[in-house]
Parts: sequence; C-alpha cells; structure tokens
Amino acid sequence: MKRKTKEKIKKRTKYELIEWGKAFVVAVIAAAIIRTLIFETMLVPTGSMYPTIKPGERLLVEKVTYAFREPKVGDIVVFWTPFVDNMALKQIHLFDKIMYLFSPPRFYSHARYVKRLVGKGGDTIALVPIPGVGYKIYRNGKLEPTLRDKIYYPQGIFLDPEFYEKMAYPDRFKDDINYRAFKLYSKALDFKKCYDKYETNEDYVRVKKDGSISVKIP
Repeated sequence: MKRKTKEKIKKRTKYELIEWGKAFVVAVIAAAIIRTLIFETMLVPTGSMYPTIKPGERLLVEKVTYAFREPKVGDIVVFWTPFVDNMALKQIHLFDKIMYLFSPPRFYSHARYVKRLVGKGGDTIALVPIPGVGYKIYRNGKLEPTLRDKIYYPQGIFLDPEFYEKMAYPDRFKDDINYRAFKLYSKALDFKKCYDKYETNEDYVRVKKDGSISVKIP
C-alpha cells in the first residue's frame, strides 16, 4: 500500500513539474513576443531628460505606433546607441540585463537612450540665445512649435565642433584642457567605429555673431 502511495506521489510530482515547465516555456515565449513587438520596460539611469523624466524612473515603452508612422519632431523616443556604452550598462538593474537577452543580436552590449527628437537627417538645428533664459531650438530657421516651451543649453558638438572626434580619439588632443575627461569617456564608450562611420566635423557647425550655434544633421 505504501509502495503504491509513493509511486502515485512520484507520478504526481513529475506531472506537476512537467506542467510547470510547460507554463514557464509558454511564459518566456509570450514575454519575448510582447517585448519584441508590443512594449517593454526601460530603466532610466541618468538625468539627461530631467525634469521630464527623472533618473531611476521606469518607463513602459510602446512599440506599435512607429510601425505605422515615422517619429515626429518633439516625440520622446527610445533607441539603441550605435556604440557600446559601458557606463550606462553598469547602471541598469539585473532585470533589464536579462531582458537584453531578447534584444537584436547586433545590439548586444549596447545601451538604450531615451531622448526628445529635435531634428532628422538633413535638418539644421540651431540653438538661439534668449538673454537671461537660455537657448531655444530652431529647426531649419524656424522655432519648432513642439519645442517652443523647452529651454536648452549648449553641450557636446554645440560647444566643441571636434567633440565627437575627441570622444573617439582623445590621444589626438593631448593638449586639450579636457583631455583626461575625454580619455575616461573613450574607455566607457566604444565610440571609434561609430565616429568612423558617421564622421562629424566642424563643417557641420556654424557659430553666428548673435551667439546662435547651428549644427547640420548629416
């Protein structure tokens, strides 16, 4: 009698384990499909979008809309960086690292950025100074309606036309006052391949007498 009871328990346990295994596989497949095609979560590690999005906030990123239309200027978009950002990857949680396993293979070890779209290829973006306030963004010579209430400050290539080259090849600029900072950035960002492919130089940058700075998007 005891032997039969033990066999029943074993069979029952085996059956339950198989069912749990099936449920787990189905859940993983469903999660992969949902994450790939519909939406996914994203942890924001930095304050580059502050105050709109604060560091540490988790976003639910919807993927369906842009399957039917192009992103519009003013949209907040999430995209894969064309370079490896080790600094950003160190700041994300274990859950997000696991979710990265479902990412397109070409983006393994790449980070996702969340930014506001201010221009597209062929556009000229200008930062025009507003005394006592900051800078407004002009797109192709016009104040973009969707960005009318936003205040910006010059950073990156808007401050230094050679910014991207310094990020990729800091040793070319050992006499630069920010050489050490660029050297650290070059260790955190694998920027060389990206720079070599999308080389940007001073030909794209214009500084006018009124203090406005414009950059042509290649």
